[in-house]
Amino acid sequence: MKRKILFTLILLFFLFFLVYPIFFILLQSFYHNEKFTFEILKITLTNYIIRKSIINSFLLGIIVVLTTSLIGIPLAFIFDRFSFEGKSVLRILFLLPMIASPFVGSIGIKQILSRFGSLNILLIKLGLLKNPISWIGSGFLGIVILQTLHLYPIMFLNISASLNNYDISTEEASYNLGANTFQTFFKIIFPLIFPGYFAASSIIFIWAITDLGTPLVFEFNNLVSVKIFYTLKDINTNPVGYALVLIILLLTLTLFIFTKKYIGKTPYTTGRVQVQTKEKNLKGKKLFFLYLFLFFILLVSLIPHFSLIFYSFSKKWFFSIFPSQYTGEYYKVVFTHRLTKTGIFNSLIYSSISTVIDIFFGFFIGYILCRWKIKGKGLLDILSMIPLVIPGIVLAFGYVTTFSNTILDPKNNPVFLIILSYSLRRIPYLVRTTYSSFLQLDQGLEEASYSLGSNNIMTFKKIIFPLISPGLFAGAILAFAFSLMEVSCSLILAIRERFYPISKVIYILAGRVTDGPNTACSLGVLGMLITFICLFISTKIFAKKIGEFFRIG
Repeated sequence: MKRKILFTLILLFFLFFLVYPIFFILLQSFYHNEKFTFEILKITLTNYIIRKSIINSFLLGIIVVLTTSLIGIPLAFIFDRFSFEGKSVLRILFLLPMIASPFVGSIGIKQILSRFGSLNILLIKLGLLKNPISWIGSGFLGIVILQTLHLYPIMFLNISASLNNYDISTEEASYNLGANTFQTFFKIIFPLIFPGYFAASSIIFIWAITDLGTPLVFEFNNLVSVKIFYTLKDINTNPVGYALVLIILLLTLTLFIFTKKYIGKTPYTTGRVQVQTKEKNLKGKKLFFLYLFLFFILLVSLIPHFSLIFYSFSKKWFFSIFPSQYTGEYYKVVFTHRLTKTGIFNSLIYSSISTVIDIFFGFFIGYILCRWKIKGKGLLDILSMIPLVIPGIVLAFGYVTTFSNTILDPKNNPVFLIILSYSLRRIPYLVRTTYSSFLQLDQGLEEASYSLGSNNIMTFKKIIFPLISPGLFAGAILAFAFSLMEVSCSLILAIRERFYPISKVIYILAGRVTDGPNTACSLGVLGMLITFICLFISTKIFAKKIGEFFRIG
């Protein structure tokens, strides 16, 4: 009886705070002036500006998938096929691009790639350029660069995970039959790693087209995410926002369903014991060029981070490669200014509470999926994984429109919905780690505990929790870090100043003149440092399985 009550309460939680807002968006997309109509979708798709924004978003997603593939796939093969000094350290270093979101990094990178930025000054001094140009252009190129540098580790992690389950004998057989490297890759290797590639591409594509903060900083408004953000101001008179969210929602759910159904049943398996790859030892010039390549990619990846740090310390930085004057006063402002102190305090509170909620739901959902035989378990599995592909902008939009003029209206007090949105978006992290830990836990240990007279509480304290806690805490730490710097939900739900989290404060400060961007960068560096510490701890606890956080297959 208690099992059914707990199971029902968890299902109701997802149904009310995840399914219901999505259903409300679907309903409003086809319901106008108290009647069912396709007029909203028709107006949306026939409007030239909106149609251009949709095309730009799709183009952005495809380009970012391609650019992350060009970086992530070679890296995965290098770390899988070769043995070299410092490999484990470098593997962790290549996760560093994820510690600063494109939104935060874009503030610093504008100083590097702008018309009078560091890159142009360097090229002019080297004699490679006569007149400065804007590398960012309209902002689209800047968005591509920032998203690529931030998201390629997801491709790297997923391809690495696929290669761990890869049978090298199939590749050797291809070479023995006379195939060259090109033919072997596209006929043998790529089909075998395709599930991991598709899963990574899906996440990257969705992430790219729904990124809100980066386009706002670069002032590139012709994207779906930005159009959705601005339609919220007059959603009662302009229902186009519902149609745009519907398009994004249908796309993300289609990718999720296709991944769950098709990739899980992919025929690209050998059906026998797999032969693992034997790593090759590199020496001499080959090792030197390998290090040169890896450090070049790493250096380019960390340019947004370095620019953010330099900007946070710069007192004067104009028409020079590096700041001509430095100061630490902006870090003092971060801890003394009313707005920044409010943002830090709010984010710590929101993220801490949401992480506690995630620990509770993550543990019990993982336990139910692994141990219980109960009807509806498959539905719970789907509901707990869907938040991984539901963009923050969709969830936040759903909350604003669904709970408007209710006790949960974010215009009055958004705290509950902010915490809830943070929690829902990170629940999959805890479910994955907990479920994985339960699979590795021999159920016989629990049965032995019960047979020796222990009750449920004693078995939980002495057996289950100590063995599950590493994976649970690894997921919790990562959930806290990503919640702390959550962008879309923060920008949309935190309407009033006293409820601003860190991301909303950074956005407000970045738009101010004089010292606003410097203070925003200082706050971004603080968030980046916290994220790095959390990512490092999670990586140490959960080892190579850190890639499980970024899989939807």
